[in-house]
Amino acid sequence: MSDTSTAYEPAVVVGVDGSEHSLRALEWALSAAEGMGAPLVVAHVRSEALQLGAARIASLGKEPELPDTVARAVRTVVEERGHRVPVRYDSLDGSVTDALPEAARGARLLVTGSRGHGGFASLLLGSTSRTLAMTAPCPLVVVPHEARAAALVDGAEAGRVLLGLHTEETPDEAVGFAFEAAHHRGVPLEAVSAFRMPPPQAALLPVSSPALQVPPPLPAADEVEEADGLVKEARRQQEERLRPFAGRWPGVELVPVVVPGDAAGRLVEGSRDAGLVVVGRHHRHRFGALHIGSVAHAVLHHAHCPVAVVPPGAAPHRA
Repeated sequence: MSDTSTAYEPAVVVGVDGSEHSLRALEWALSAAEGMGAPLVVAHVRSEALQLGAARIASLGKEPELPDTVARAVRTVVEERGHRVPVRYDSLDGSVTDALPEAARGARLLVTGSRGHGGFASLLLGSTSRTLAMTAPCPLVVVPHEARAAALVDGAEAGRVLLGLHTEETPDEAVGFAFEAAHHRGVPLEAVSAFRMPPPQAALLPVSSPALQVPPPLPAADEVEEADGLVKEARRQQEERLRPFAGRWPGVELVPVVVPGDAAGRLVEGSRDAGLVVVGRHHRHRFGALHIGSVAHAVLHHAHCPVAVVPPGAAPHRA
């Protein structure tokens, strides 16, 4: 069933299953679509029982007329809220992890809730969202559930955009997505890059007897110099990677951050007052396995605001 054709303009696609998690994702997706002036496609994958019933009816040579009660209920939610963009409602068959990526081909965004029916409130990410993060053909935005997130808002009120930037592995599409998201919302972009610190020499010394333990020695001058050199090199690499994007979006306030260790903790903590966290999906890993990276994995499981996972090769669209 449909309201308005979205054939000629890339749409925002949101997967719904009637759960509270998916309805929060629907609200975010509708606000995002309105902000971009993009059509919205509300996609629901019908239950196995409904798909089986329709197949049996069709095998008898009849046209199946089985109403999708979830899509109907979601239509009511959207119409009661009101909207300023075309909205289409699609009932899909197949598995969720196959049907939603297919529906999102050529889309601006695919939006999903953190969990579906039966999800534990203490956990952020369900198996479906985790799979979609690895397979979606366009940027995927995972909206956290109410137990983790404050009221969902779009625009400058939502807070800054956070970008997890690995200077060698993060795809250009993720960097461009983050800059355009910050530009569109009128908020700063904080780019977080991490670097590894070598262990201090004291950590490499054998442990003495407890009776003979003394306070650890202060870092040697050469250790301090090495640490300073690592910081400078990490900043240089980050600045070099960001320079062409900063030139393309000169109006975006860029806040470069270089931290030792893993960027995931900084991104998760920053997500408490951010509007969007952006991470890249890596190219296929060894042996062709799909891979999203340890930082993206941690952020998806623990973030407090929506998280965008951007695959390499994704077409640039506003977010």
